[in-house]
Amino acid sequence: VQGANEKTNLSTFCRNRKHVVRYSITIPLSPLRTLESISLQHSYSRFRKEPRTTRLILYPRHSSSIYNMKFTASAIFAAFLCVPSTYSFAPVTRVSQPFQAQDSTLSQLHVAAVSAPAEPAVATVPKVAQRWRKSTKQLVTLGPASSTSEMIETLFLAGADVFRLNFSHGSQEQKKELLMTIREIERKYSHPIGILGDLQGPKLRVGEFSSPNGEYLEKGQEFTLDLDSAMGDNTRVQLPHPEIIKASEVGHTLMVDDGKVRLTVTETGEDYLKCQVEVSGKISNRKGVNTPDSILKISPLTPKDRSDLDYMLEIGVDWVALSFVQKPGDIEEIREIIDSKTEEGDFKPCVMAKIEKPSCFDDDNLERLVDLCDGIMVARGDLGVECAPEDVPILQKTIIDECRKQGKPVVVATQMLESMIESPTPTRAEASDVATAIYDGADAIMLSAESAAGDYPEESVTMQQRIINRVESDPHYRQYLDSIIDQPRKTPTDAMIVAARQISKTIDAKGIVTFSLSGSTVRRASQKRPPVPIMALCPFKETARQLTMSWGVYPDLPNAASYGYVVDEEEVLDYDEAIVERATDDLDLVLRNACRAALKKGLVADPDDLLVVTAGLPFGTPGAANLIRVVPAAGPTCWDGTCRVD
Repeated sequence: VQGANEKTNLSTFCRNRKHVVRYSITIPLSPLRTLESISLQHSYSRFRKEPRTTRLILYPRHSSSIYNMKFTASAIFAAFLCVPSTYSFAPVTRVSQPFQAQDSTLSQLHVAAVSAPAEPAVATVPKVAQRWRKSTKQLVTLGPASSTSEMIETLFLAGADVFRLNFSHGSQEQKKELLMTIREIERKYSHPIGILGDLQGPKLRVGEFSSPNGEYLEKGQEFTLDLDSAMGDNTRVQLPHPEIIKASEVGHTLMVDDGKVRLTVTETGEDYLKCQVEVSGKISNRKGVNTPDSILKISPLTPKDRSDLDYMLEIGVDWVALSFVQKPGDIEEIREIIDSKTEEGDFKPCVMAKIEKPSCFDDDNLERLVDLCDGIMVARGDLGVECAPEDVPILQKTIIDECRKQGKPVVVATQMLESMIESPTPTRAEASDVATAIYDGADAIMLSAESAAGDYPEESVTMQQRIINRVESDPHYRQYLDSIIDQPRKTPTDAMIVAARQISKTIDAKGIVTFSLSGSTVRRASQKRPPVPIMALCPFKETARQLTMSWGVYPDLPNAASYGYVVDEEEVLDYDEAIVERATDDLDLVLRNACRAALKKGLVADPDDLLVVTAGLPFGTPGAANLIRVVPAAGPTCWDGTCRVD
């Protein structure tokens, strides 16, 4: 068979009267740089005289990526369902296996190729198997070192699942430019990318000193913090935060400059605090103050934060991270603001609480915070200042366990690969720190200055992915995940998820495909930590983007508020018009779309690979989960190498 656009008569291979036609062709595919060749393989039976429509499986010989195609009994078209029709086939160089077609009703079979425009509409992600099969997600901060379109795309290909926009630095307009760049990359690769906007929160700082170099405080000396705006000296300095003075009591500790100087309150007044220096050190202009023993009666949202929050809602971030969370009421406050700023029926960003204050662990505060939030960040920077260093690893595990218990995504952040700001490789201690967070069961791990301002942003992301892949391939990792036994709720959703997890393990399925309207079913599936990837199919791109934070979940980017694709040949080829699902209650169509999604991400490597599919009937009903099916990668009607079409 030769010639890319040339119809070839294959009738000589269709002589024997049998019901199954099987063949395989090898074709080099030059537009996909990461693939050397592809194979076409198909099985079908009992065709009638009129053309019948079914599918064709196309997969690379040296990769696990599988693509899906359509054809009729009289012709095979390059009608891509998982990559656009703008890709073309190079001429066929050889037949990898002889045709063994045996059905006289197929007198002719034509192979045709589609010419390719100069620019493909969707690119193919290199190293598909690694990129889409890791379960722990990567949250990457953007900054001066990673603000170009080329670098953001590089970080995405290196493993970034969610990008963090830090509103503590830069202008709002710069954040919008970054968001638009991310959305362009999302469209290019046809894969949802989450965006997290991080609010700065209150910054508690001392005033200024007469000496531009500040003052050195000796251990044991007395030092006063007051409301006087006069320049400071070796005995006092302004503390322009009356709420700290009111909340402090004798014996409370104040940490200055990330704990480099530690003060203990010895006397309180209406406008001053007398302290004794417990840890000596230098104190200079505008250094930060932490209050580990006090709960301050201030809002976590400053006027700047409120302005930034309005801007986040305007440009459409997927997650909002709230800093300086002290109590559950802080989460209720930001939710009320978001509710008041969005119209009924509009999508709202998920709220993530940054746990960085000891008061979050008082009484049942942690349990209530996790319940009120959509996700939690273990902000180990400030948490490590306000808590003893030896307590931070224990608190990290406590937070992760509570989030696992309630099924909320949890991110471990701060100083994960700190040395890679200036070095192309991490220290062994940093690699162990990242691995520990993964072993603990975190949904995601974060990079801050390493990717935002470091010299090696790409290497940092790649190193995180290498550690993720190595840990997740360790048998101990699965043992640790399974050691936390979650009691299922008495709901249809939990019953379906528990059953899907067990079935996937029993039959060695390659993935679980879950249809979800709001993402709640997918999050419950993620909470169970199944041994296979979770493919989420949602009708709304906003939901798909929010799910990028969840462990083991790889959502598909939907088209036009749809669960899938049309099945009409001409409309499949028409990428200028939005694809709209016509038969949303067609179970067979839904199952076919599940196969397409798994093929698209390369989660299956053979037509006989099995998938476990969960959905709810009628489709579009929130919370409905009442269907579970096992289907082969070739499609719901293809079993034992035979695709039944009637």
